[in-house]
Amino acid sequence: MTLVDAWGWDSAGVKRLSIPRFGLGGAALGNLYRARSSAEAQALLEAAWAAGVRHFDTAPHYGLGLSEQRLGAFLATKPRHEFVLSTKVGRRLRPDPSGAGRGDPEGFVVPATMRRVWDLTSGGVRRSLEESLQRLGLDRVDIAYLHDPERAPEPRIGAAMAGLAALRTEGVVARIGVGSMTPSTLEDGIRRGADIVMAANCYTLLDQGVRHGVLAACRETGARMVAAGVFHGGILSSRPGDNCVFDYRTASREITTRVRRIGAVCAAHGVDLPTAAMAYPLSDPLVDAVMVGADDPQQARQNLTRSAVPVPVALWYELDAKGLVPLLS
Repeated sequence: MTLVDAWGWDSAGVKRLSIPRFGLGGAALGNLYRARSSAEAQALLEAAWAAGVRHFDTAPHYGLGLSEQRLGAFLATKPRHEFVLSTKVGRRLRPDPSGAGRGDPEGFVVPATMRRVWDLTSGGVRRSLEESLQRLGLDRVDIAYLHDPERAPEPRIGAAMAGLAALRTEGVVARIGVGSMTPSTLEDGIRRGADIVMAANCYTLLDQGVRHGVLAACRETGARMVAAGVFHGGILSSRPGDNCVFDYRTASREITTRVRRIGAVCAAHGVDLPTAAMAYPLSDPLVDAVMVGADDPQQARQNLTRSAVPVPVALWYELDAKGLVPLLS
């Protein structure tokens, strides 16, 4: 049996990879913002798996490969057909012995013994995925996303997408896409052949940047979407207080006030704020899944439970009527 047959493609090349509607993001496994022991990472993954999580995402960027290593070691003990795994390409890792005494400047609490090197060439994308598979200790991933290509010195999305398309044709991956916080980048990726995109921080209760160009491109091409960053860095994950994080910085008073108003409407409908934050993009038929990180086992279990909670349609109408969150079109 070939890999594409195992993924469920038909004779016409239609991709039938079934993507679970909840996914666990792997940034915390790479020690985002604080150090975590291997035992802590293992406990988080064990709890998520036991709760029913079967969709996982990682990237070389997360902890300079640490997230891929930890996630791969865990998933290697599970039946390969039981989970969907995505990683990202575009940033390759190169040894940097001089960084042993320094910390990673990108927010991951790891020694900077590797450095990120952008490579959006067709060959670079292939080599990036090969290196990820070595760190993961697996023979394939299901989805490969081009990671934040707009940040590269030479954002050659066309060449990178051509490289990913070749890997898809060869059956190395089932789906190819772009992951970014920038809607124009997501739309460009779809126009250049992405069949799935990971929209980070731009399809949320606070930001609907994908609603026009990106969703239109999805409708025209059949591309799908995974919504990530639905808590906007933290402010939508609980009742907002002072010094909440919004888009990786302290939220303004205006944003905090708006979130409190959204939360009050949610509470009136018997829905907590983080549940609404996850449900909003999932109510769009073009969205296959939400990708949510977790800091500990309890958060992983709680977020999975929230992703399945039904939300009354009346909540969305009231949020729209009050000018807080627009209805999905």
